[in-house]
Order: sequence, then structure tokens, then C-alpha cells
Amino acid sequence: MIKMPSSYDIIYFSEANKMGKKYVDNYWDFIGADTKEYTHSFHIYPAMMIPQVAREILSRYKNNDMKILFDPYCGTGTSLVEGSLVGLKCIGTDLNPLARLISKSKVTKVNINNIIKLLNNFEKLTKNKNIKVYQRPNINNLDFWFKEKQIVDLMFIKDFIDSIDNQDEKDFLLVPFSETLREVSLTRNGEFKLYRIPKEKINNWNPNTIKLFTEKLMRNINGYKEFEKKNKLFNHEVYNFNSSEEIPNELIQENSVDIVITSPPYGDSGTTVAYGQFSTLSNEWLGIEDARKLDKKLMGGKTTDIQETGFKVLDDIIQQIAVEKPKRAKEIWSFYRDYKKSIENVSKIVKNHGICAYVVGNRRVSNIELPTDEFTRYVFENNGFKHVETIIRNIPNKRQPKKTSPTNKTGNTVSTMTNEYIVIMKKED
Repeated sequence: MIKMPSSYDIIYFSEANKMGKKYVDNYWDFIGADTKEYTHSFHIYPAMMIPQVAREILSRYKNNDMKILFDPYCGTGTSLVEGSLVGLKCIGTDLNPLARLISKSKVTKVNINNIIKLLNNFEKLTKNKNIKVYQRPNINNLDFWFKEKQIVDLMFIKDFIDSIDNQDEKDFLLVPFSETLREVSLTRNGEFKLYRIPKEKINNWNPNTIKLFTEKLMRNINGYKEFEKKNKLFNHEVYNFNSSEEIPNELIQENSVDIVITSPPYGDSGTTVAYGQFSTLSNEWLGIEDARKLDKKLMGGKTTDIQETGFKVLDDIIQQIAVEKPKRAKEIWSFYRDYKKSIENVSKIVKNHGICAYVVGNRRVSNIELPTDEFTRYVFENNGFKHVETIIRNIPNKRQPKKTSPTNKTGNTVSTMTNEYIVIMKKED
């Protein structure tokens, strides 16, 4: 076991030492808070940052001169929603088509009365279903993941949605459709990876697809109404560029972003939180090609030989793991390689005196904690930023599995992290 430097282990509690230090603050746990306000109610998703965290960061660090918020791993748009509520233009990017669909729908202005009319029309259609031959979706092993009744009902819903001309209204309905199809599938809904429910449960599995869809659509309508009442600015862009490769200047210019609020992946999708596997069936029903290859495109998805990150504590840990698990060490190195490049690219687009708030988790591999929070600070400091503070919060309600399978072997699980680190950095002249 590696002996960490003493400075890594020290947590400062006194008010005098808060600036530039790491400290526990139970206020940020937000136990019992409503995490489904406004359009945050749309669609479940792995490891979502709860809105209260983004809201509190904005409350503490937003000033009147700020105009633009950016999230380089926007997921389903938690920070975009919160930024919109305080009048910021919000820009996000994510490589997952499902995540982009959800985040766009959360912050895009629609005529909600038209959406209600669409719901009413759909309910009328369900009472007078005509026999129709639908084109079955191009999904690998469709009959393995869905029973026939659910397939037919899902095709009925999708056919109705495809008939909608307005793209924003169509997207609004595709979000509850995606969530519904996951719930009526034969996947274990408590898992993020694609696992089928036990055979003994399949015969009795008969969820009401139409009812689930209408309920979720109505929930989203109500959430949107509340969002529209409070929203100060419907001004957003959601892109699909990879911030580890580049941030296109024609989309976001250097020194243009006032604040970055984001929650990066904890590690590569293959062994940590499987965003791609979670989204596979939805993306396939939505017609996304190569949906099952998404995890390979995300951070750390392409492994290479180990090199130094420059952060000695992390480099020592990777080398120690490499002795017994060389493949695992390559996966860890590849994630931090991409993460470092992403931070370097993000640093260029932030204005002087701009704020970067990264909500990170320190996962464990081979029973060693990987210091992602300290690595985040290290890379930002090497790119012209000053460390303001790192707040440690408990994770009482973040959607993640209680156990993960880092080796992808059945039964070989470890406990997930119970803390998050909110790393606040400020760009200096």
C-alpha cells in the first residue's frame, strides 16, 4: 500500500483555513432535498449531479458580470438547467446521444399547450388502436431484451412520436419514451450495465407500457411548467464534441466562458459507471448507429501504454497497480490522460478570474483510492488557475449502484465511493 504524503490526508475544519484548503461541510449533503424540481424530473441517468450542488455553487460564485456557463461533460443537463434559472447562457457537450436529447429537452422552450394536446391525441389513439404493421427497430437481440407485447406497444408510441412535425416537441416526447422503454425491458433496472432479469421472473413480467409512458409524459409536462415560470433565459447550446480532443473555436472562443460547473465521470465507462451500456437500448430505439460502441468513445475508452501524468502521487499508484494488474493500470492511465487533456482545453476558454467548479469522486482500485480531486487541482494549477477550496460532501442521494464490478466478473464487486469533492479553481491573470 502506498503511503500518501501527509499533506494529502489533512482535512482542515477551521474557518481560518478554508480558503485554498480541503474541508468537510455537511451543509452540502442536502439530505432530504427535492432533486426532481423543474425539468430535473426528466429521465433517470447514472451518477447525476444533484441540482442543489450546482445551485449552491452559482449562489456563492456567480456575479453580475457573468454571462456564459459551460459544462464539458453535461450528461442530462443539471448545470444547464440551474444556469438557465439564473439567467446565464448555457453551453454543454456530451458524446452520448441520449444525454444530449435529455439535456436539450430540459432547457428548450416549447409550447406546452401543444405538448398537452399531443398527450390528449395520444390517449385518444390508445382507445382506438388500429391493427398496423410497424417496422421493427434495428436492435441486437430485440426479443432477448423485450417481450412481444412491450415491443408492439413501444412501436405504437414511437410511430405516434415520429408523426410529429416540430422537432422540439418530438424530442420532448422522446424523453419519456426512452425512460419507458428501459423500464419495460427485461434489463435489471437497478443496474447500469446490460444484464437481463432472471429467467424465473420473465414469465410474470408484464408492465403496462402505454400507462408508464403517459404518466412520465405528464410528469415532465408539470416539471416543464415550473421551469418555464422561473426561467430567466432560454439560451443554450448542446454539442457533441469531445473536450479531450478539442473545443472548437468556432463554437466556443478562448477566454469567453465565465463559469464552468461540471461533474466529470469517475473513471472509464467500462469499469466504473457504464453510461454507454445504460443508454444502449434507448439509443438503438432512437436510431443511433454503433450505440454499443459508445463506452469506447468516452474518456479512457481507448487504452495506450502507460506514461507519466506528472502528478507523482497518482503516477506511483498506477505503477503499483501495474505490477499485478497491467491491463487495469492501462485503463486508469488512459482515463487520466483524457481527463488531463480535457482540463487543459477547458482552461483555454475560461476568462481571467473565471471559475471552474469540478464535482469529482475518488474511486478505489485494488483497494487504493485514486486522488482525482488532487489531480484536478494539480492540472488546473499548471494551466494558470489558483485553488480556492475543495469541499467534501457525503453522497446520500446520488444515483449510483451500491457496488461496482471493476473487473466485469460476476460476483466480484467493491463498494462505491461515499464522498464527492467539489474542487473550486479560479483563473489568474
